[in-house]
Amino acid sequence: MERLKARIKDLLLDIGVKGDIDIIIPPDFEMGDFGFATFNLAKEQKKNPYDLTVELKEAVEEKGIPDFIDRIEAVGPYLNFFLKTPKLAEVVIGDVKKAGKKYGTNTAGKNKKVLIEYPSNNTHKELHIGHLRNICIGNALTKIFLASGFKAVPVNYLNDFGSHVAKCLWGMEKFHKDQQPPENKQRWLGEIYAEASIYLDEHPEYKQEVADLQKKLESKDKSIWDLFLKTREWSIEGFDAAFAELGVKHDFVFYEKDIKEAGQKMVDELLKKKIAEVGEGGAIIIDLKKYGLDIALLRKSDGSGLYMTSDLGLALAKQKKYPQQNESVHITGDEQDFYFKQLFKVLELAGYKFKMTHIGYGLVNLPTGKMSSRKGTVVLYEDVKNSVFNEVMRETAPRHQDWSEERINDTCKKIALGAVKFDFLKHEANKVIIFDEKSAVSFDGFTGPYVLYVVARINSLINKAKKIKNKINFELLKEPEEKQLLVLMCQYEDMIKKSLENYNPSVITKYCFDLAKQYNDFYSKHSVLGAENDDVINARLALSSSVKQVLENALGLLSIDTVEEM
Repeated sequence: MERLKARIKDLLLDIGVKGDIDIIIPPDFEMGDFGFATFNLAKEQKKNPYDLTVELKEAVEEKGIPDFIDRIEAVGPYLNFFLKTPKLAEVVIGDVKKAGKKYGTNTAGKNKKVLIEYPSNNTHKELHIGHLRNICIGNALTKIFLASGFKAVPVNYLNDFGSHVAKCLWGMEKFHKDQQPPENKQRWLGEIYAEASIYLDEHPEYKQEVADLQKKLESKDKSIWDLFLKTREWSIEGFDAAFAELGVKHDFVFYEKDIKEAGQKMVDELLKKKIAEVGEGGAIIIDLKKYGLDIALLRKSDGSGLYMTSDLGLALAKQKKYPQQNESVHITGDEQDFYFKQLFKVLELAGYKFKMTHIGYGLVNLPTGKMSSRKGTVVLYEDVKNSVFNEVMRETAPRHQDWSEERINDTCKKIALGAVKFDFLKHEANKVIIFDEKSAVSFDGFTGPYVLYVVARINSLINKAKKIKNKINFELLKEPEEKQLLVLMCQYEDMIKKSLENYNPSVITKYCFDLAKQYNDFYSKHSVLGAENDDVINARLALSSSVKQVLENALGLLSIDTVEEM
């Protein structure tokens, strides 16, 4: 794409066009493959935009149209360029074959390090589909940063010391003392937390007991510390298993219990430097009103810490572990947008200079309504995974009775996880979404299985053909649908750049769908293995193989594994 744009820029420079030459992609294939808007140039030269466009067209034709361009059209204020399909095929298919898995990557972030913190989950609670959306976004952004040349470092921050832990431990002591835990210990802890939360709402007279237990926890009191460590480990083991399934690989994990004290010391430092002050009742605050951010509370009046206290300690720990970071990205629910604006401003006032970014995502609801972990109405990751897997199994197993049980299970697991990831990532992060598993696993429409099926279809063609000859007659690729595939593949690198501009992986899911849909359109109109002669078959196989590679690369950015056959 960049090389082709550069050649068209050179062409315009040769005919005397000066200044910033922005080559655009027209919104419709019929309008050309590349375009140049003449608005600004016409304004500078005090000419009618269409008249100037015609002048430029005639100047190019007089100088001689290069061999890679089929024709040029002047349409209103746009000079549109139509490329020759065989020349385009030679460039694109050659580049895809040469670059392979690296096709589309760029070096925009060379020598820059970015920390990506996700999913920032809590021990003593289960992973639910809200966490799953967080993980899908975090995985995708990590890979998009890597594809853009950054040193992307995924980290996690486990809240293992908050009030939810005290509630869970209180519930265990109150209702489940000496009870043997079931096999799924992590799930049991989440159920106890929900049970305790509901009970405390109905019996507020017991809240002081929880507050007292919280103080014991923070002072590492022996009466509660061993139970805390044991139950904490149950949670971490459960998280590790889920992360392995979802392809989450953290470079490092920070724990609240290890950084909370450092956060308290940082509050003391801010107080000493007069950045913070003592507020009403003895609480420690920072007045951020002049920044439009109200008052930030750093420490409670009783001396205990808050989320802000711990996050200050976390920033300190991150800086110590990764001193050369250029950006720190935090992915949480969008209800925390204002909180992170406050946190980032406090860190800026404390002397932190690197870029700090919060990516807030909307709620995940079900067709039945909103969820709440406190009320025990969450939909757990484990349940979603199993339910979607069973749905895919019902579709897949009857079609492949000759497959081994292991192969069926592996294929269904990949399709199921791919369906969920794709469905969560096809929406912009800040949108509230309704997850409908029936829709997510559909093989029709804007879904993961639809795209995966196209990859499997191309695999089948290549396996049947057995071999693609190295010598390809690109002149045989001349159909409009073939050209549209080539232009779309050209755009892949731009899609990676666009997705990073707004931290928006949905750009990649839309691209996957568009490319898959275009391939299906091509396949429905033009036979591959049944083409008129071996040379056409070989050219179309080479084109198909390139589409497969680009789809695999793009799906890889979404942490979606492809399957050989469906």
